[in-house]
Amino acid sequence: MRARDDAPMERRMIAAARRFLFFDPSSSSLLLCLLLSLLSANNGIVSAANAPLKFGINYGQIANNLPHPAQVSGLIRSLNANRVKLYDADPAVLTAFAGTGVEFTISNGDLLNMSDAGNARAWVAQNVQPFLPDTRITCVILGNEVLSGTDAAAMQSLLPAMQAVHQALVDLGLDGQVNVSTSQSVNVLASSYPPSAGAFREEVVQYMRPLLDFLAEVGSPFLINAYPFFAYKASPGSVSLPYVLFEPNPGAHDPGTNLTYDNMLYAQIDAVYAAMEAMGHKDIAVRISETGWPSAGDADEVGATVQNAATYNGNLMKRVAAGQGTPLRPDVPVDVLVFALFNENMKNGQASERNYGLFYPNGTSVYDLGFDAASFSPSPRASGFSSSSKPTMQMSFPVGVVVLLAAFLL
Repeated sequence: MRARDDAPMERRMIAAARRFLFFDPSSSSLLLCLLLSLLSANNGIVSAANAPLKFGINYGQIANNLPHPAQVSGLIRSLNANRVKLYDADPAVLTAFAGTGVEFTISNGDLLNMSDAGNARAWVAQNVQPFLPDTRITCVILGNEVLSGTDAAAMQSLLPAMQAVHQALVDLGLDGQVNVSTSQSVNVLASSYPPSAGAFREEVVQYMRPLLDFLAEVGSPFLINAYPFFAYKASPGSVSLPYVLFEPNPGAHDPGTNLTYDNMLYAQIDAVYAAMEAMGHKDIAVRISETGWPSAGDADEVGATVQNAATYNGNLMKRVAAGQGTPLRPDVPVDVLVFALFNENMKNGQASERNYGLFYPNGTSVYDLGFDAASFSPSPRASGFSSSSKPTMQMSFPVGVVVLLAAFLL
């Protein structure tokens, strides 16, 4: 779900959602993930300080009531979180996190301007170079869901902008620290179920092929925004709620690979892998740059509830923390950026757009994700931010798990 212009994400995701509706709920039952048991209170899971966890938090700021970045820095550090994704290159945020060790992904959507080598170098010199190494910027995202939009000029400028920013990083000696990528919606897929039939839409192939070649050349991942919520909302009578919430269900069988999927998100990831392989690329990682579930919505937004949001994010975090891969890539842990850190009260669109946050702006958690905080962190539970710049929070999930809620391993 984007976060970053005010356009409702529903328009961008609904077509993709419909393509994920057709799975066979009566297909062969699959082994439920025993990894969930690894998350019990006394199972010896290591802390975020020494565990290679691969998910982070999207820090959107389309709101007029958010705390100061210094308070947010305290909140994220109290979670032992070490990865954050921004939708810009806010200097106040980057400065507030100096010396914390938190890794940042920053973004630039001005593709026409960034296509010019001089402009790209000037932007990197102003928005990346001055903050290193005190603030750990590890990735620059160019554009967000451009290839599922209607702006032909932006589509044509996407790759040139990525190339120009990458070259600027090379020229300034920063390419060893900072990668370049782009985030796209699953709506770039024309076919997505079964996952083995994954294919990119015909109209985006002309952009996708050279884009993938570039990502492979520079060693960057392909980033996807995926929201199973939209599939359920579009057709709650056809889509199994347990299937989209990572709850026990019969699973969906892929006859092309003989693999069984017990959740939609992993099916979406593997559909992207299949689409890239059809273009000759098995050398690019797929990472989820956005996923989440709203805790509230309008009357017609079926499934937008606190309980479902807690279930989706809680179950997803358990699997990611356990290092689980998808059926097609079982040895590659799923890498996730959860959306979002806060509810954002100024976003346009339906009510769900303003209710994806794990936290209210006052620092209290929107819901309990069901983890035992005591086994992950000594951080005290409290209500909201304190009067100092270091906030406390009331939440009972592992700091090691929420650790990246938005950033991702590059």
